Amino acid sequence: MQRLRIKFCRGEEVKFISHLDLMRLWQRTLNRAGVPLAYSEGFNPHPRMSLAAPLPLGVTSEAELMDIVLARWSSPHSFTSAVSQQLPRGIEISQVYNMPPTTPSLQSQVRHAEYEVEIETEKEPNDVESAIASLLATKELPWQHQRDTGPRHYDLRALINDLWLIDCSNGCCTISMKLRCDSNGSGRPEQVAAALGFENYPKSIHRTKLVLQTG
Repeated sequence: MQRLRIKFCRGEEVKFISHLDLMRLWQRTLNRAGVPLAYSEGFNPHPRMSLAAPLPLGVTSEAELMDIVLARWSSPHSFTSAVSQQLPRGIEISQVYNMPPTTPSLQSQVRHAEYEVEIETEKEPNDVESAIASLLATKELPWQHQRDTGPRHYDLRALINDLWLIDCSNGCCTISMKLRCDSNGSGRPEQVAAALGFENYPKSIHRTKLVLQTG
């Protein structure tokens, strides 16, 4: 058995693919590439592959992580070469490396996700900086999110680790957000943008990094 960690990008072409469809796409791609996937045991075996954190619909990324287990050893180089030829436009492998089989699950290691969020606005840079400073100084920010099962109430501030302004010019602001992303909650960039006082839904949301637990 061999465990590989794959870092890959998701572009505009595939930003509206659901998590389930993405996993199916990867399974078909790996099968076409002749990758010897290992399968779980039991009455309904499934390939041993898992994503670090599902990407919301409409969001692009340069930092997606996926672990897969192979039944036979394959070098990261040969794996990348074979699989890249089968991937559709919009998905690109940026790195593949070996992981110790005893490493905790990828999902359990994720702690934060970083995003670059672009928002159309007439706000001045100083106003945006002030809004960011004010939000970060807030101890608690009660929030409500409407779901199919009804409203969900929580503290949005607890999901925000850091915010900083990258650029604000020509009617558009780009803000970096480091948000919590673990089993106890995940920050949503569009909600943070609304909390900062932006009226428009973000023009684009791009995940730039997944921060894993160290040690």
